[in-house]
Parts: sequence; structure tokens; C-alpha cells
Amino acid sequence: MHYYQHNIGDYRRDTNFLTLLEHGVYRQLLDQYYLNEKPLSCDLDKIYRLIMAKTEQEQEATRIVLSDFFMKTEDGYIHKRCDDTINEFQNKSEKAREAAQVRWSNANAMQTHSKRNANGMLTNNHKPITNNSITNNQVYNADFDTFWDMYPNKVGKSRAYESWKKQKPSLDKCLQALTWQKKSDQWVRENGKYIPNPTTWLNQGRWDDEPKEYLVNF
Repeated sequence: MHYYQHNIGDYRRDTNFLTLLEHGVYRQLLDQYYLNEKPLSCDLDKIYRLIMAKTEQEQEATRIVLSDFFMKTEDGYIHKRCDDTINEFQNKSEKAREAAQVRWSNANAMQTHSKRNANGMLTNNHKPITNNSITNNQVYNADFDTFWDMYPNKVGKSRAYESWKKQKPSLDKCLQALTWQKKSDQWVRENGKYIPNPTTWLNQGRWDDEPKEYLVNF
């Protein structure tokens, strides 16, 4: 994961006893946990190198934070809230990939059916389908359909698809960005009144936005 959410109030409530050095260590450990999407190594020397804890004070702060906020297991140091967030992210990504595969499979099946027309010829009503879905005679590809399914403000689909083809964004980056943007204050305020149109979102390259605050409940 390259993005995660950070609830400032919850974080301060649960960590108000930490020193400034321990705060820095904790955030470094969280960043590594989310970036690698797996428990931290049980080997303290590896953790020290990972977060550049070089002095005895930094290493002592690392041990304190691991003891207070992580649980040591056979698989490494685990953090339950981090694991819950990672599992949710991975489940959404997997569902998006499965949906894309289903759409591509349906598209290939329709194309094969068209090619079996009499004498091996395609009629005007059976044009080859190389993408995954058709709505009002508009053909959309699987990646765009996956993006569209996840985008909360579904207006101007045809225009949005034209922008999608022009911008050629990474589907994974779009899904990662939407994961946190859909929970952002701007998007949830007044029942989504300030969610941009998908065409605007794509034209402005909003998949490269970074959250103003990292949101993780500790």
C-alpha cells in the first residue's frame, strides 16, 4: 500500500505518552508495515537498519514502541489495526481484478460468437467486440469499467471514457487513490456534494493526489 488513512484524534489519544523520538519511530514502523503489507521482522537488527535507528537512544525507542503497539509472533511483529486495513485493501483490489477478468471473459465470448456467423462473415449487427462492455452503442474496456464501478459520482460515462483513453491512467493507481479519497472529508461532506465529475477527476490526473493526512485508526 502506498496510501493509508490516519485519524489524528485517535492517534493522539493512544500515543500521548510517547516522546518525540518514539513518535518518529512509531510512524516509521507503520510506514514500513503498510508499504510491505506484512509483519515486521523479529530480528531487531533488521528493523534498526530498516528505519535507520543507529543510536542507542533510537534503538531503545524502537524496542519500546514495538513492545507497546505490536505483538511478537512466529511470523514477526504484527499490528492488528494495520492488518485489518491491509486485508480490506487487498480484498477490494482482488474483487476489482476478478470483475475485470469476468468482463474480459464475457467480451471474448461475445467476439467468438460473432465470428461464428454464417460463412464465417460478420454482419453489420455483429461487429467484432474487442473490449468488454457496450452501453448505448458505446464500447468500454475492462479497466475503465472497473474504475467506473468504484467511482461514486457516476455522471457523463461516455465523456469520462474519452478522457480515460486520452489520459491512459494506471488502474491500480486509480483504485488506490479512490480507496482513500472516498473516505476523505471533501467527498463525504454534504452527501458527496463536492465529489468531482469523473471526467474532471481524470482530466486533472487526480489519481496522483496524496492525502492531506494519513488516516489509520490505532
